[in-house]
Amino acid sequence: METVIELQDVWKIYRMGEFDVPALRGVNLSIRRGESVAITGPSGCGKSTMLNMIGCLDMPTSGKVLLEGRDISEFKGNELARIRGKKIGFIFQTFNLYPTLTALENIRLPMRIHEFSEKEVEETSNKLLNTVGLSERGTHFPAQLSGGQQQRVAVARALSTGPSILLADEPTGNLDTKAGGEVMEVFKRLNSEGLTIVMITHDPRIAGYAQRIVKMLDGKIVGET
Repeated sequence: METVIELQDVWKIYRMGEFDVPALRGVNLSIRRGESVAITGPSGCGKSTMLNMIGCLDMPTSGKVLLEGRDISEFKGNELARIRGKKIGFIFQTFNLYPTLTALENIRLPMRIHEFSEKEVEETSNKLLNTVGLSERGTHFPAQLSGGQQQRVAVARALSTGPSILLADEPTGNLDTKAGGEVMEVFKRLNSEGLTIVMITHDPRIAGYAQRIVKMLDGKIVGET
């Protein structure tokens, strides 16, 4: 199976005053196309830093991050941003929806930024709203939606540009058990259709939805199941 993201001996060191603080310590990880991977571990273990590397949001202090076989350090700034915007979808614990835009308008925004045709924008946004089970909520504003519904809109928005990889940072962290389960069922269905999913979670029950669980501690991968 094709490798879509690979981390090779990745170190990330932050300078804090006079001290160097390593967030990642020689991490090696390959994510294959179509996989569903959960990254787990205690707070401060480097999970979010690792997700930033996988998502090409940050550069390593040393080591390499390969996106579909190409070292991301070779990309120019604008080129990397454009590729990242089309290949990788991001979902966060906080839904980050624009409060003055409806559910449909929130989903359509990334497509308009990337200059999709209006026909594509309309057709894709309506299809995605149906995919996440909110076809009757398109004209609702975020404040009129439950937390679980808002996160499902955020999932649809992340998928709007047709990415091949979906990254989620504690996607159920602000949701109750029922709403979190609904979001994970959407993830499960998307993964069964071939979407590569990598998520961070501290919840073993949520991690159980993934095909592979990567365990981190003190900036290192300490095990996989």
